[in-house]
Amino acid sequence: MGVESDMRSIGEMGRDSGLGVSALRFYDRAGVLVPAWVDPVTGYRWYAPEQFGEARLLARLRRSGMPLADIRLVLAGWAGGDTGLVPRLLDGHLRRLERGLADAREELSTVRALLGHKETSMTTATAGTRLTVPGSELAAALDAVRHAAGTDPELPVLGGIHFDIEGDALHLVATDRYRMAVARTPTAGHGGGRIQVTVPTPLADAMRALLTGEAPARLTVDGGKVELETEGRQAAGQSLGEDFPDYRRLTRLPGGRRLTLDVPALRRALGEQDGEVCVLALTDTVAVGDDDAAGDRVGVNPAFLLDALAVGDELLLEYIGPKAPLVLLRPDVEDAFSLLMPVSLEA
Repeated sequence: MGVESDMRSIGEMGRDSGLGVSALRFYDRAGVLVPAWVDPVTGYRWYAPEQFGEARLLARLRRSGMPLADIRLVLAGWAGGDTGLVPRLLDGHLRRLERGLADAREELSTVRALLGHKETSMTTATAGTRLTVPGSELAAALDAVRHAAGTDPELPVLGGIHFDIEGDALHLVATDRYRMAVARTPTAGHGGGRIQVTVPTPLADAMRALLTGEAPARLTVDGGKVELETEGRQAAGQSLGEDFPDYRRLTRLPGGRRLTLDVPALRRALGEQDGEVCVLALTDTVAVGDDDAAGDRVGVNPAFLLDALAVGDELLLEYIGPKAPLVLLRPDVEDAFSLLMPVSLEA
């Protein structure tokens, strides 16, 4: 069709402007950036060449955190060549940001003072704690949580896998703030009180490389040193010295609606996504759809969801609400699951 040759598709506009397809759909519904033409048969959106500059401006205003009401006025003033209103709106937004930063500094200073008076309750490892773990089960548990380990250099305590030993169970936990994965494996030889230690990801990877068969592995925690030995090979190193977050508190969530996932179909659909956000349409099933789909809609990072789906083909999704974490769990394993923070579909 001739009109399409001079226009950008919604996918092209999303990629080139930095807004993304979901954001463009949102701004269309909000009447902020309406496509120049919508195919009456397919409903597909097309944007005129002159709308590209407006979309780039909108992306910058969005990244600055400007309220939607002010964005409307800035775009209207910019399109009309206004030289007075737009600078005043920008200055006003900057002043609000500066006041907000000053308030945030004050509140965070108070929080730091409160933390300085709070005693840590984390249990430290006792000298010479040793336990035996089934090698294949430990390997599976490491595989189930490794993807969620953090990589932010400013948060080194999240750059590892947390080993939580209590009684005859070993829980492995990893989180990068936006997602969390928890897995469990049985142990023998400990049976005592709770011991926690966070293993740096390079050491955890070295441990995983040893677990190639069914042979049991011996885990030793001695102060800050952690060692795994199996079949005459070992990996050892120092644990991370900071306290890991209380993951049990983070995983205490209200019950939600459980949906069975068609994992292979979801993997295929997610593999076709090229943005940082995709929309899940939740009806009686879960599907990747556009954000005009029926049922509940929730935004997710497609790469993060793909990572969480890698643990197996039989998974359930527990949906609590649009702002609550999505819970992915296996129907046959009670305390192995992952949490995935939703991504806002609103500007």
